[in-house]
Formats: sequence, structure tokens, C-alpha cells
Amino acid sequence: MSATQMTTRCCIAGGGPAGMMLGFLLARAGVDVVMLEKHADFLRDFRGDTIHPSTLEVVHELGLIDDFLKRPHQEIREFSGQIGEDTIPLADLTHLPTHCKFLAFMPQWDFLDFIAEQARAYPAFKLIMQAEVTELMIAGNTIAGVKAVTPDGEIEVRATLVVGCDGRKSIVRELADLKVESLGAPIDVLWFRLTRKPSDPTQVLGRFVPGKIMVMLNRDEYWQCAFVIRKGAWEEIKRRGLDEFRSDIASIAPFLEDRVHELTGWEPIKLLTVLVDRLRKWYRPGLLCIGDAAHAMSPVGGVGINLAIQDAVATANILARPLSENYVSLSHLQKVQWRREFPTKVTQWGQVFVQERILSTVLGTRERFRAPWFMRLFKKCPVLRRIPARLIGIGVGPEHVRTRDVRSEVRR
Repeated sequence: MSATQMTTRCCIAGGGPAGMMLGFLLARAGVDVVMLEKHADFLRDFRGDTIHPSTLEVVHELGLIDDFLKRPHQEIREFSGQIGEDTIPLADLTHLPTHCKFLAFMPQWDFLDFIAEQARAYPAFKLIMQAEVTELMIAGNTIAGVKAVTPDGEIEVRATLVVGCDGRKSIVRELADLKVESLGAPIDVLWFRLTRKPSDPTQVLGRFVPGKIMVMLNRDEYWQCAFVIRKGAWEEIKRRGLDEFRSDIASIAPFLEDRVHELTGWEPIKLLTVLVDRLRKWYRPGLLCIGDAAHAMSPVGGVGINLAIQDAVATANILARPLSENYVSLSHLQKVQWRREFPTKVTQWGQVFVQERILSTVLGTRERFRAPWFMRLFKKCPVLRRIPARLIGIGVGPEHVRTRDVRSEVRR
């Protein structure tokens, strides 16, 4: 059977945060977009679901913040950590120069559903679910579109520009033969849930004790727990047995001792293999990668989704007009990388530093320790808490929406 064919200005592979936000912004600016998402829905557990103030600022600039915050979510304004025997207040977001001075926790599928709902209001936006990209279409040296398989057969999407937003295992960047530079990661993370009681602490908690690290995210009815392990130690942990793992959890957070038996097997415990890498070159003629497809981030700071959103905003700001004029040059694509590469490198440098100098050190020690002297200053000098708050909440090089809204122009 012949493939179904369609033509568009921009074909986006991957309906994650970067892809969905880019598709929305381009369609909002009147650019025809076809988005291909290989899954039937967005329901994947333990995806990044921290919506930082920089992303909330983008939603505010789009005029959608009130509707967005009507969705179920939790708001966190302060972070603290137990480091050895010291409890240290680490970050205070309430002084940020943003509309929302908090970090929101919202399941990523709810975030994506919200953006998709807004995008569908524009005729230029077309989302095709269960469409998995399998091949790039090439004309000379230029990527001219993609082929994808769907339950109804193969489709061919010819496009002025293909954008790979299909995650850190991107098939688009693999097919385009874009070279990846790995920065290494000495840790992996085990994700699981445990019931939360009203008497439990309310803040986000990072717990560092000799040889063990766990971060606990308050999700009202449960704790979303990230148990940090040495790279490749997952099989060793399973060989030690579930009882030993439960004991490790209770030794880090004793108030959870009566709940660790909720982990009745290994199935509810999900391994996140941590990668930190980036493309040397994010583009080739007719193709661009952004988000995790261009730079896989560590879970340190939970900033991956927000870097992806910032990439999408910058890409839309730079490429909306060239796409509307049906001409995107290499210099346009190069400008996107120039714009976003510095924030990416600085953020990844910070993550690698924390992984190698702090997390690996804690995991490798068996002796009691105290928080470093500069962190103990956070107790005595609250203004210092604004520094990590700025780095986590806003980050390096935040982007702002510059694209037009065709609907508002029609109303005028």
C-alpha cells in the first residue's frame, strides 16, 4: 500500500515538553506544524514533572497561567536538606523576579495535555499519536521530511524543517548521524512511591547520610522518592534483597520505617539510567534537535524539562518568521544552537560538579560527616538561600515569548 503523504512547514518528532511547546508556539504564530508522537497517550510514570518558575513565567507570558494553575498541582517555595546530622535550608524561591515565586509539581502528562489542548485551538497545529518516525527523507544534502509508521499504515511528512524532540535516545539524531559528546555520570537513580502522612515534613527533602542519598518530593498523598545509587549498582542491590533495601530507606528517613513494606517487590521501583551528554552540532540542512535530543540532563536540580521548554521558546522566537516565509537557512539553525548552547553547557557543568564532587563523595563514605561550612552559612544568613533559588528556579539565560499570536491579530 502507498504511504499517506502530507506537507507542512515544520514536522516535530516527539510530543514531550520541548516538542509540544514548540508546536504550540509555532502554530500560535501561524506556522503549519505536524507533530508525531509515537505513544497513544502521555501517561508515562516518573517523567520529569517539576515546573520551575522560568517555565511558569513562559506560561504567564502566554496569558495561560490562571487556567494552568487550576490543574491539580503542588507548590514548593523552599527546599531543605539533611546533610549528616545538619538540616540545612537550601533555597528560598519567594524572592525570585517572576510572576510565580514557587516550583510547581504537576504530572508531566497533565502538563502536556494542557499545552496540546491550547495548541489544538489553532488550525495550523496537527498532532498525530501513535506515529513513530522510522526514516528521514533526504533530497540532496537536505532533510526533506520523515517517514513514520502508524496503526493505519505508513505516512510521509514532507517539511521545510524537521525538529527532533524525541528524547535522550532520539531516533532522529541517530538517523541524522549527529555526533554525541558524553560527559559521564557516576550515578543512577531508583524512583518509587511511599505513602505520605499529614504529620510528615512538608518541604522537598534531600537526605545525605554516609553512603546513602535520597531526595523526597512531597506529592500530598505520597512521597515521590529518588534513591541515588552508584552507576551500575542496581543488580547488586537486587542481589542483596528487598529487606536490605527497605532497611536502607528507613536508615535515611526513619519516619518512613512503618511504610517501607509498601514496596512488596522490585516492580514498583523504576531505574533511571542517568546520562549527561550533548550534541556537538545540533543541526544539519533541514533538521534541528532540541531538548533532551540535543542534550540529556542529569536529574540534579530537576531542570531537564525547563531547559527543554527554554529551547522551544528560543527556537520559536528565531524560526517562526523564516518558517512562515518557507525558507530556513543553516545560519538560522546555527543561531538556535548559539543561543541555547551556553545555558546548556553551564547547567551541565554544574550538574557534573554536583555528581562528582558531592554525590559520589557521599556515596563513597562510611564515616559521619557534617555539611560543608558554606552550606551551614545558609542557616545564619537567609539571603544566601536566594542564590541556589535563582540557579534552580530561573537558571542561565531564561527565554521570553517573542512570537505573535495570530488569534489576537484576527480579533483586532
